[in-house]
Amino acid sequence: MAKMNYGKRKADLERRSVTGPDGEVFEVDPMKNYFCEAPPKVYKPSPLTPLEKFYNWCRAESIYILGFGTGCGAIEMRPLMSPMYDAYRYGVHWRPTPRQSTVFVIGGYASVKTIKRIIRSYEQMPGPKYVLAVCSCTINGGMYWDSYNTINRLDHYIPVDVYVTGCMPRPEALLDSVETLKKRIKEGRAEGQNKYAENFEWYKANQKQIIKDWDMPDYNW
Repeated sequence: MAKMNYGKRKADLERRSVTGPDGEVFEVDPMKNYFCEAPPKVYKPSPLTPLEKFYNWCRAESIYILGFGTGCGAIEMRPLMSPMYDAYRYGVHWRPTPRQSTVFVIGGYASVKTIKRIIRSYEQMPGPKYVLAVCSCTINGGMYWDSYNTINRLDHYIPVDVYVTGCMPRPEALLDSVETLKKRIKEGRAEGQNKYAENFEWYKANQKQIIKDWDMPDYNW
């Protein structure tokens, strides 16, 4: 049964002709993104320095987090919303979807299966966007460094602006990383999005090297 379902899923990815409600027949390519067919581009700062500084201040003080809890590191995100830490006073807010978020917080290890979802979520986030990688698992695989299905270097697949070390790091460490990110944004040094655009082919080659069942478009904006 599992093989039959897998085969059906693969068949759904092939090009096929579809008849619309009006009777018109057109071709559909599931591997094509019909909303955007262009690779990411580098966004240059405003030529007006005071205006760019104001933009960066606004970006730094409005942190909309997309929490992606893949493992035990995700536990540290919950206390930040409690009255004890009250992350909202730092301008930190949690959002439910990538389209509403500016900061991607990945808490815990990344496996071959989850890295596909991480990539797609990151690409769907509007720019400017930033990444916080929580726990040693995102740096070198942590205690799973020699596992057959664990990603050892997250920054080989998506850009990482700030790493939060520890296994697991305390909520205070996560708050400190937010402050570090805010400082880098204000200084104009949080350029992960532009790095992804400049090295897009390199990132895609790394992604496809480990994701054997690549069943999504290259562009997910």
